[in-house]
Amino acid sequence: MFDLELAREILKNISESLNKIVFRFEGINSSEDFLTSPAGSEKLDSICMQLIVIGESLKNLDKITENNLLVKYPEIEWTKVKGLRDIISHHYFDVNEDAIFDICNNKIPPLAETIDKMILEL
Repeated sequence: MFDLELAREILKNISESLNKIVFRFEGINSSEDFLTSPAGSEKLDSICMQLIVIGESLKNLDKITENNLLVKYPEIEWTKVKGLRDIISHHYFDVNEDAIFDICNNKIPPLAETIDKMILEL
């Protein structure tokens, strides 16, 4: 059995990062908004940083739960979420603002919902 308190703590940290993304994404109506002003660029950078934090945290969560927790929630493509961390970290200049916009707009809400569900179920 894994350390439930540590798993909960990691999930809460992920939830906080997701909330930061939602807040920082406010006012972004298209991927172009990330590029048309210094404030938009800062939002893109800060959102990417939180996506890195989430990916790294999920890798740690998988490790401490011996790969037994995330598989219970197949509605999320965990490999892609964790892999995004690697893409942003290692290929930052190749980060596509359209992809980040799509992630924020379409992937973050169900991920946040699932993370909240996981916290409740632990």
